[in-house]
This record gives sequence, structure tokens and C-alpha cells, in this order.
Amino acid sequence: MNQHQANLEVAVRAIIQKDSKILVCYEKGSGYYFTPGGHIEPGESAEQALYRELKEELDLKIKKSSFIGAVENIFPHDGKGYHDGKEHHELNLIFKVEARDVKDKSLEDHIDFFFFDVDRFSKEKILPIALQKSTLRWLKDKKIFWASQLRDKTILHP
Repeated sequence: MNQHQANLEVAVRAIIQKDSKILVCYEKGSGYYFTPGGHIEPGESAEQALYRELKEELDLKIKKSSFIGAVENIFPHDGKGYHDGKEHHELNLIFKVEARDVKDKSLEDHIDFFFFDVDRFSKEKILPIALQKSTLRWLKDKKIFWASQLRDKTILHP
């Protein structure tokens, strides 16, 4: 196994809307936001991971989920015990999620949740940037997307 294989992870991310607002997460002290979700565990399907992560983070019961896109993200990690400071490569599978009684109350101490209107969503630091830009485009055209965040380069594929 080479270095790139060792550092490749697959994650699921949820786009959850409520009253024209989008749910985002903030890991305390990080300085940036991201969309809810997390890593797929061995033997778990993407959909199972999505349901598990949203249950763990928000006690959310999903009514419906639909795949809307994928974003690859390659970035240097800060080296705080995670991947020994090596470059990190993740593939994010993005789902539109519909659920009842969506609240922004976190069940995890290290994460806060917020609802952003589209204008604020477009202006805040939401990572990866390719996911932020793809989501904004998807909100307008509803087309399945593929995007890449390759270190400092953002690519929105047609």
C-alpha cells in the first residue's frame, strides 16, 4: 500500500435545508464550517453511514436521501496526530436529505450546528470550497455534480 492509498478516506455529507436555509457544522476552534456527515466505516454502505452520522450528531431521523454529487478533496493536514501530518485525500459523497424536526442542536460537544441562508453560505469559509461552490450551483440547477478541491485549486467539472 502506498502513501496515497493509506490516506484515502470516503465520507458522506448531507445538504439539509429548512426554510430556505442550509445546515452547516462548525468544529469548535477550527475557523471553518462544513456540511454534516462523516466517514464511512468498513463494511458500511454510504447510505448507512449517512443515517448513522446524522443520528449520532443530531439525533436526526431521515425521511429521504438522494445522491446529488461527489467532491474529492486533497489537502495538507495540520499534523495534530491525524495522518502524521501527511497530505490527506478524501472523497465526499453528497446527499440531499429530508428529515422531520431538523434542529441545530448538536449531540457532540466539539461541534456546533447553524442554519445559514444562501447568501451567508456563499460568504462563509465552508470547506472544502469545491463543495461550497458545487452546492450553490446545485441549488440553482439541481444537476448532479462532480468537483475537485486539489490543494489550492478548485475545479467544478461540467
